[in-house]
Amino acid sequence: MKMRNLKALGFAAAATLTALPATAQSILGDLPIIGQPQPGGIGFQPAATSLAEEVHWLDGFLLVIITVIVLFVTGLILWVVFRYNRKSNPEAAEFTHNSPLEVAWTVVPILILVVIGAFSLPVLFDQQRIPEGDVVVKVTGYQWYWGYEYPDEEGVEFSSYMIGADAGNMMTPEVSAQLTQAGYTDDQFRLATDTAVVVPVGKTIVMQVTGGDVIHSWTIPAFGVKQDGVPGRLAQLWFRADREGIYFGQCSELCGIAHAYMPITVKVVSEEKYAEWLIAMKAGEIETW
Repeated sequence: MKMRNLKALGFAAAATLTALPATAQSILGDLPIIGQPQPGGIGFQPAATSLAEEVHWLDGFLLVIITVIVLFVTGLILWVVFRYNRKSNPEAAEFTHNSPLEVAWTVVPILILVVIGAFSLPVLFDQQRIPEGDVVVKVTGYQWYWGYEYPDEEGVEFSSYMIGADAGNMMTPEVSAQLTQAGYTDDQFRLATDTAVVVPVGKTIVMQVTGGDVIHSWTIPAFGVKQDGVPGRLAQLWFRADREGIYFGQCSELCGIAHAYMPITVKVVSEEKYAEWLIAMKAGEIETW
């Protein structure tokens, strides 16, 4: 009799566990963390979109131009110091104009700016020309969390808070356990959120950005995107991620006392996993994480 009771309890427990809501972690599986700031890092995060690759290339191109200018001006200054000091040139020349030189230092900077503009404007236009999105996500910034809505998918909307926000933004054993449950480590504290934006890899994603109270800014460095969310206005950005993984960002517009605790998490997954996540979200089967 006791054995039967134990078996009955076991079946009941199994049924209860089966009925519990799934987590995004259990559906999406383990994903590599690609877009994350590194301690002491001074470079860009790995580029995961064509937009980010263009920005990285433009940065390197401008760095070459700036380096050449700095070296030239530094050399010119040193040459003047040693060639025309009082000891080497006791009697200074007396003249007020040098027309060829004045034309040169006017025309050459103009040409440099034209070259820079010729390469930088296409990058800017590529960011600002919003294509038709395969997936559209509306994001609203609030003090101090993000609200997400998939307008083309009925019932798919959620809020996203930093893991640890309910613990006073401090690391505690409970927060560490929450990070572990969500598939993160303590290194992702103040980067990871309890819910994440989920998008399919290789698809055009259009983000509609606005603010619900003050100005916020939605940005993912690895995607090369950043857009202010202004209350009463709807702005847009787009990206097409080429690698599955987890990408972190932060609110990049000072928005109040808890501005530093307003991270962003985007998970890029396969189309199959994305479809599975959508079904679970619409059915209300996904809890936080």
